[in-house]
Amino acid sequence: MEYKDYYKILGVDKNSSPKEIKSAFRKLAKKYHPDLNPNDPKAQEKFKEINEAYEVLSDKDKKAKYDAFGSNYDFSGGYNFDPSAYGYTYTTGGSSEDFSDFFDMIFGSNARRASSAKGSKFSFNLDDLFSGRNSNRTNHNYAKADSPKYESELSISIEDAYKGVDKKVGLSINGKQKEINVKIPRGITRGKKIKVKGSKFDLPGDVLFKININDSDNLRLKGIDIYKNVEVRPWTALLGGEKTIDTFEGKIKIKIPKNLSPGKKLRIPDKGFKDMKNNKGDLYIEFTIANPTNLTKEQLELYKKLEEIS
Repeated sequence: MEYKDYYKILGVDKNSSPKEIKSAFRKLAKKYHPDLNPNDPKAQEKFKEINEAYEVLSDKDKKAKYDAFGSNYDFSGGYNFDPSAYGYTYTTGGSSEDFSDFFDMIFGSNARRASSAKGSKFSFNLDDLFSGRNSNRTNHNYAKADSPKYESELSISIEDAYKGVDKKVGLSINGKQKEINVKIPRGITRGKKIKVKGSKFDLPGDVLFKININDSDNLRLKGIDIYKNVEVRPWTALLGGEKTIDTFEGKIKIKIPKNLSPGKKLRIPDKGFKDMKNNKGDLYIEFTIANPTNLTKEQLELYKKLEEIS
């Protein structure tokens, strides 16, 4: 098998530092990336070659073996490097999806996806490559060969997230409208992802949904703590009292302290959000003082008397 000079491929020498090797690789990857050369098979082959070289020279152990034995040594992935050995596919068509997964492996999980074709949000974003930001190679995100073909986002309410819910979702995939059922588990939190098997709905690939949890006018979720807005009347704020409020587990009675000021919070332990691991957050009551409207004549008289004696 022909000897490959990985140092020459990357334009570095044996004494180059890991930082210099990475910098050289990054420059070449920018130049030859298939997304930037979609109709150039030579550029795509060059891109594959520089990744092969970088995979070996960026690894201390593989580099030492290469220096000792050359490119014919079995690097368990570095020898005659082929992305398919890692669960990826390589085509001369320059599929951005395939190289997206491959770059996730090289740069770690910071290689982000960006919105692309209709119905699909699975594509590679070159921001990390061009930004020069560092990644931790000890914490790679090795994508599996059966990665979902389509990505989308699904927004649900805090109550749906707390209790779990089945959602019917309409998607436009390859110009066709598809309706699929997504089962949201109880206690799901923001940013979690749910994979739906495409074969169940006659889809050419699986669908990965990222979950968004929407706040409402009087209910907000922070981590696993819930913030609930509760209105009280001025006399209750002054004198204190009790009030029954709704929670996701039923009604509870809360005590309102005297001399309540606007923005005052009341913490109720373990009455917040409960996640999938049964961790419980707290419920925070945020009070607002609501002035009465449409007062009766008698009520107005009482306010006037209060004003007179104040």
